[in-house]
Amino acid sequence: MSSVMKNRVIVKIGSGLIASQNVISKIAEGIASFHNMKNEIIIVSSGAIATGMLKLSLKKKPSDLPSKQAAASVGQVDVMNKWTNVLLKYGISVAQILLTKNDFEDRSKYLNARNTILKLLSWKVIPIINENDTVATEEINFGDNDTLSAIVASKVAADHLIIFTDVDGLYNGNPKKNKNAELILEVRKISVDIEKYATSDAGCGFSVGGMLSKIEAAKIATASGIETHIANGKKNVCISDIISGRVRCTRFLTDVKIDGRKKWIAFGASVSGKIFIDEGAAKAILEKGKSLLPSGITKIEGNFTKGAVVSVVRENSEIAKGLVFYSSDEIEKIKGHKSQDIEKILCRKDYDEVIHRDNLALVV
Repeated sequence: MSSVMKNRVIVKIGSGLIASQNVISKIAEGIASFHNMKNEIIIVSSGAIATGMLKLSLKKKPSDLPSKQAAASVGQVDVMNKWTNVLLKYGISVAQILLTKNDFEDRSKYLNARNTILKLLSWKVIPIINENDTVATEEINFGDNDTLSAIVASKVAADHLIIFTDVDGLYNGNPKKNKNAELILEVRKISVDIEKYATSDAGCGFSVGGMLSKIEAAKIATASGIETHIANGKKNVCISDIISGRVRCTRFLTDVKIDGRKKWIAFGASVSGKIFIDEGAAKAILEKGKSLLPSGITKIEGNFTKGAVVSVVRENSEIAKGLVFYSSDEIEKIKGHKSQDIEKILCRKDYDEVIHRDNLALVV
């Protein structure tokens, strides 16, 4: 476990909590206390559309994209005002950062965003991050801020991700319907059973993504080596207590170490196609840390060039992402063949591997 002091922590707060001034004030108190102990805090805050609806006296959430985007543009002002006001009481300045998936898929944009966030932290300013709902469309949005918070945590090498919600964590049943439902305190591996618990019924559905999106966020974060916590933001706001295990919440452990470039490949870069591999190649990658050779490839999908990021798939399950040394047309010709045959087939051989281990990021 990381030390309580000098941690970099991402705190994600959902729309339901943002709506309550009393709750957001308590969360701000916990954030300020942790920040003032020389720790670094980044807030991922939902609530722009919901706040805009309230401001505009809209009785139901708009169904069309322009109305959602307009409501978000109105609400984002009030969301930032809330955070500015509650943290100003503790002498803490905040900054607004609005992001879309495009900002992570393009590596230069990603590095610019990351450098901005790190500079703000060095100035003791708390970044307030939200999805840029005003411009985000279905093609470029994250879908929910749980995913956004996990990706941000990965990109800035956070020590912990805390997802504040309105229940104590993940249960093995619905505690509102089943009094015998138990809170799962520790998860070492996100198994199929854990995912089943996260259905809208068992996990207590709320917000955009519900509990399932929080489990997906935990997958991303823990795969990047970031311990993740799902905690009740209405009653447990002491961040030191949460990350040190003194709060009853769900804690997702990790022993993964992954470098920044592989984090971008795994969770930031846009995927251009798929490479399907046989069981032998999958075992070599997963169990022996090997590169992907052409002999283990069974088929490909998509048109992509050398240097593209592709998904590596065993049967129907993605196991890794990586940067390819050859184009889709070239891989189509050499798939199933030994590396020594590449030059004979292509009239050249740049590399023995289709994806070198250094350019391969596991996602399982």
